Amino acid sequence: MIDAKLITTAQELPGYRISRNLGVVRGIIVRSRSIVGNIGASLQTRFGGNITIYTELCQKARDDAHRLMIEHAGQLGANAIIGVRYDATEIADGVAEVLAYGTAVYAEVFRG
Repeated sequence: MIDAKLITTAQELPGYRISRNLGVVRGIIVRSRSIVGNIGASLQTRFGGNITIYTELCQKARDDAHRLMIEHAGQLGANAIIGVRYDATEIADGVAEVLAYGTAVYAEVFRG
């Protein structure tokens, strides 16, 4: 498992030297809203504010995509991921793809 402090949106890791670039890694998850979730969200929209059912659905999808990206990096022998980004695309009505991607690297503590 990759240490969370070595996963970043930055292109470098302060205190570390990137010794190997292992390539792009990604985690893709496709989620759909359920009938029950749609009804609950519809009720929440009538009162305004945060629609917690959709917030939780989005957070779960991002977490799953993030986990899959880390697994992919681990399979390549990485101990860090830099340049992490997220993207989401609606594939069909109520169906969305969430993509987490970054560059898998092997980083060593900088002794200089």
